[in-house]
Amino acid sequence: MDLDPDLSALGALGGFFVLRTGAPARGAPPTLAQAYASGPPEGGADPLAVRIRKVARTLRAPELRVAASLAHQGLAARLWSVALGCAALYGRLPDLDPRLLRWDPEGSMPDDLWLSDVRPLPVASLDTVVREGHLAPLTAALGARHRISPGLLWGNAGSALAGSVRTLDRWARKYGRADVAERARSLAAALFAHPDLSGTLDPATGRRRSCCLHYRLPAGGLCGDCCFDRPPGRE
Repeated sequence: MDLDPDLSALGALGGFFVLRTGAPARGAPPTLAQAYASGPPEGGADPLAVRIRKVARTLRAPELRVAASLAHQGLAARLWSVALGCAALYGRLPDLDPRLLRWDPEGSMPDDLWLSDVRPLPVASLDTVVREGHLAPLTAALGARHRISPGLLWGNAGSALAGSVRTLDRWARKYGRADVAERARSLAAALFAHPDLSGTLDPATGRRRSCCLHYRLPAGGLCGDCCFDRPPGRE
């Protein structure tokens, strides 16, 4: 099935999968290319710093490092969901070049994204589009600004990818689309073969081998795939 200009099929999968197309309704938020840059765009605010402060305020994070990890995981989940959802449903995916993808750092969760132009790509480019085009520069940007290890951030990415696969699998079971579930699992298996992602989850249990730091929030507990059995420092 060819990509339609509105990517309307994604709407049935839930908020993490929806991708708006065309011009944003209000103003022109920054592109993700600007967010991954080493500093703020000329004459404007730093989108990545704005997002991290927004997450810190909303979740009452005790330090920006915690907010940065959770902001990263939220954006990674959106990017994987959009790309994998398109690949599984359409058999194609849109070009998600960071220069084409606008992002509202002050928006709510899931992250608000707009794609200015829908340009179809083959599913074989999924790794290049998301891991290489987005997650690698995002990991580098956060590593340069905050004390966050690459292993933790790639763990976030692996966890987010697995979550997207689970959502697609549940949807496919509900609507009798075994082809969608199979395509999503096959594509994810190829993505997890890359060294950046290959060691992020325990293959036997699906639990991650690093922690996103969610437990450090005032009301934070452990995520369903956390590497810990109880929050560190608590009996």
